[in-house]
Amino acid sequence: MTPRIETLNEKKLVGKRLTMSFADYKAGELWQAFMPKRKEISNNLTDDLISMVIYKANHFADFKPTNEFERWAAVEVSDFDNVPNELETFVLPSGQYVVFLHKGDTKQFAKTFQYILETWLPSSEYLLDDRPHFEILSDKYKNNDPTSEEEIWIPIKTK
Repeated sequence: MTPRIETLNEKKLVGKRLTMSFADYKAGELWQAFMPKRKEISNNLTDDLISMVIYKANHFADFKPTNEFERWAAVEVSDFDNVPNELETFVLPSGQYVVFLHKGDTKQFAKTFQYILETWLPSSEYLLDDRPHFEILSDKYKNNDPTSEEEIWIPIKTK
């Protein structure tokens, strides 16, 4: 699993958010609420979906499955001029990211994420940065399918 390092330019996102934890995981509920509203967003820049997570600064240092975080279901847009009712805006700040291609179903995702945080990151020249994490779900993403593909973007900074 060889990642690439990317410098991300700021992105404007429109979507829905929900507070959850790994112990009380509500991603399915979030996406079910977002997908019908997605059709009302007229200024998407791509067809990709963005699954973003905002963790508290100490989330991984003091990890417990009950630690809460904010998850977003969103798309990238050109501007915030016409935001549909019940949706919110977020500006994803620019910065450096390590990008991994995850192949497999959602059960395998936890193993990939664990590898990134516990194996790759400690042996790299980078530290985890306190910015949002996200996945890009392109047309190769198939929910709970072993042939699914998605990009995992982890915020980093040089040690």
